[in-house]
Amino acid sequence: MAKKYEVGDVLTGKVTGIQPYGAFVALDETTQGLVHISEITYGFVKSITDFINIGQEVQVKVLEVDADAKKISLSIRALQERPPMKRKDLTPRKSLQDRVDENDSVGFNSLKVKLRDWIEESGIK
Repeated sequence: MAKKYEVGDVLTGKVTGIQPYGAFVALDETTQGLVHISEITYGFVKSITDFINIGQEVQVKVLEVDADAKKISLSIRALQERPPMKRKDLTPRKSLQDRVDENDSVGFNSLKVKLRDWIEESGIK
């Protein structure tokens, strides 16, 4: 690594290679880092080329620097605004206790009755 990179640095680099697991980004003439597929953007990424291409300049944030192994982990997603969470249903969810109370009269009593039937069916005395 010709230049010293620190965690948290925001840099501009050029995409030099794309693999199914991530994209390699050149930070300078001698240093490359990897943007893992999970750090491309928020949400599911099936194909990295849907978001970036070789030769494209991208802004990245340094997540981790391993000087001994000469590896730099980068993120494009860290520089994006997190999208709002989607609510699957707009009806308010009941607490677990509310759901137990709702079925309490049926739950254990029906098991007690059924247990007798199951024992008789099995032939155990």
